Amino acid sequence: MTQSVLIVDDDAFIRKLISTTLEDVAGFALVEAADGEEALKAAMRHRPRIVFLDVDMPHLDGLRVCRALRAVADLDEIRIVMLTAGTEHEHDARAAGADLFLTKPFSPLDLLRLVDELA
Repeated sequence: MTQSVLIVDDDAFIRKLISTTLEDVAGFALVEAADGEEALKAAMRHRPRIVFLDVDMPHLDGLRVCRALRAVADLDEIRIVMLTAGTEHEHDARAAGADLFLTKPFSPLDLLRLVDELA
């Protein structure tokens, strides 16, 4: 079974940057979501190995999505990488269950290294 990566960001450019960078990496299937509600549905459907999750999104922010994912027993193996514009949310994100952080803007090389560590 192919493992998937879920990319969650309300900015289509960021989703495209991540998906383009990862499209040929380790046979991952890439799944995108534009907001927190889509992210939860996609996570339940695809059971991703890694979730790249933006903190600031409309409707349901990344911190709430992170807590919701951690509350689902059979999704506890997911590695959650919070996408942040700075470090101001880092404490709250760790408390919500985030594993790692990727600060925007990030380089594709940093992204590939991170996925290599997590996979």
